[in-house]
Amino acid sequence: MRAVLLKEFGPPDRLALAEVPDPRPAPGEVVVKVAAVGIQFLETQVRSGMMRKALGDAVPPVVLGKEIAGEVVEAGTGVDPALVGSRVLATTGGLGGYAELARTPAASLVPVPTGLDFRDAVALYRYGATARGLIDAARVGAGDRVLVHAAAGAVGTILVQLLKRAGATVIGTARGEHKLALVKELGADQVVDYSVAGWTDEVRQATRGAVEIVYDHVGGELGRESLALLAPGSGRQVVFGASSGQPLDVQPMELLGRGLTLTGFSAGLIWNRPAYARELVTEVLDLAVAGELKAVVGQSFPLERAAEAHAAVESRGTVGKTLLIP
Repeated sequence: MRAVLLKEFGPPDRLALAEVPDPRPAPGEVVVKVAAVGIQFLETQVRSGMMRKALGDAVPPVVLGKEIAGEVVEAGTGVDPALVGSRVLATTGGLGGYAELARTPAASLVPVPTGLDFRDAVALYRYGATARGLIDAARVGAGDRVLVHAAAGAVGTILVQLLKRAGATVIGTARGEHKLALVKELGADQVVDYSVAGWTDEVRQATRGAVEIVYDHVGGELGRESLALLAPGSGRQVVFGASSGQPLDVQPMELLGRGLTLTGFSAGLIWNRPAYARELVTEVLDLAVAGELKAVVGQSFPLERAAEAHAAVESRGTVGKTLLIP
């Protein structure tokens, strides 16, 4: 079969298409004919060598790819053979997804409902569960004023829509007119370009001075500026990444003095609870089938252009989810 090999750590051109043996399922596993695979920002960091520890004991050459959608074509021992032919989402564990065939634990399978195509399903899969988990983490209530950073990204595009369903007033930040227009189309009440000087003044004008919730996936100085926007006594900032390369630096007394809450959130908190993860994914997929949630696939690339896909994700020029299509 064809797969994308990472032969050594480095820039995107270290990814190359190759012929590799077809995978065979171990006991408790299935093999999926991959129709779409989602690219995670973390995978670009693994490829560069920055997050090589995420590979565990594996060393290049490896096939990256964690989140896949497709059809089960083979079941290992101990797996119900009736699964063969079913349309599923699955998690590989971190390796093997950038390929025409991938093996995955049968326990990770989530059915793709009728009426939802594979591309939309994988775009909503893990990041949809993250967005839904973030709603719970911040205790979002109707009328809350919420600032969403990177609102045109794979998590942000889903989060904006879920927040509006929860009755929140949403201010989405992004960089550039194209991204801002998308966030507005998804239902944000106000959009702000965080790369423009004075962006915090725009937020204050739109929210009567403060916000109850900040979703911070950026960190660094942007995270610090966001903290200043929180309403004293009720403000809470949820940190779930540091895409700027710099983590948010906050001292406890800063929170104490203004009565603020700072919460760390990791998607691992969801996926370490399989039943909870499945519940969140199913909820998000059902909303999409009902037409109440839109999957945003900003760009798709064939396997042979995996290097271009990684470069696009790293450039911050993408919107929504970026996919590889075998």
